[in-house]
Amino acid sequence: MTHSVLCAVDVSNGKDDVKTIQTAARMAAADGAQLDVMAVVPDFGLSQVGSFFNEDHHDKMVAEAKVALNELVTTSLDADQNANVRHVVATGRAYEEVLRLAASTNPSLIVVGARKADLTDYLLGPNAARIVRHANCSVYVVR
Repeated sequence: MTHSVLCAVDVSNGKDDVKTIQTAARMAAADGAQLDVMAVVPDFGLSQVGSFFNEDHHDKMVAEAKVALNELVTTSLDADQNANVRHVVATGRAYEEVLRLAASTNPSLIVVGARKADLTDYLLGPNAARIVRHANCSVYVVR
């Protein structure tokens, strides 16, 4: 039996991650594991860009991300299943926050979605690729 399955999504992609959440839910259910679904909002507060935003901008972004994550999980599964899912919203770089949560919760599997790569992804590495390279557990990539 596994501890948990961590599913990382981007709530700004609309319904693009429905399949990712459904896949993670099936994998968690197959092992009787807890499903954690995570979204990450960028942290503009410490950068030069942060000075252009109101002081409460970050709090509003987090609140909106929580609502969007709840709606996305409910759309992907249903309200009853959503009630058993742990929702996590973090702030920072997506891959770093996913790996940080994985280090603290010790999931047996991370499920991430992958978009069609373009040239910049090959040069810089997308979040999914960084998670695959640096995770201490198995990573399942949903195309």
